[in-house]
Amino acid sequence: MKEQDWPSQLRQRGMRVTRQRLAVLEAVHSQPHQPAEGVHAAVAETLPEITVQSIYTVLHDLTAKELIRRFDPPGAAACYETRTEDNHHHAICTSCGRIEDVDCVHGEAPCLEAPASLGMQIDVADVVFRGVCADCRLTPA
Repeated sequence: MKEQDWPSQLRQRGMRVTRQRLAVLEAVHSQPHQPAEGVHAAVAETLPEITVQSIYTVLHDLTAKELIRRFDPPGAAACYETRTEDNHHHAICTSCGRIEDVDCVHGEAPCLEAPASLGMQIDVADVVFRGVCADCRLTPA
């Protein structure tokens, strides 16, 4: 993954640069699609005093400033990623739970069009593909 200039990105969005924010951004960037507890485990390796509640607060603040994206998989805890600059979707393995990014066919939001009768201006269409990944298909049951 490419290097990110997190301090500049925080400042551009009017946020103070803190160790907690930098650690959360780096954890989410290096291990995308982790729930808050996974982010906490990664951050606690370098900041052992950080609490789960602090992680939730930082995740909320970074999501509000669009430095990270929250993804809510069906039936699972919210996950986070730093891929915010494009319109993409997700594929979830129903066997192992692995989540993969899926590029939008059209490249820009929204990828799908809602019926005109809906009467809404659609900004984003989220698609979740569910199936069994190649690794799980090769593993005997």
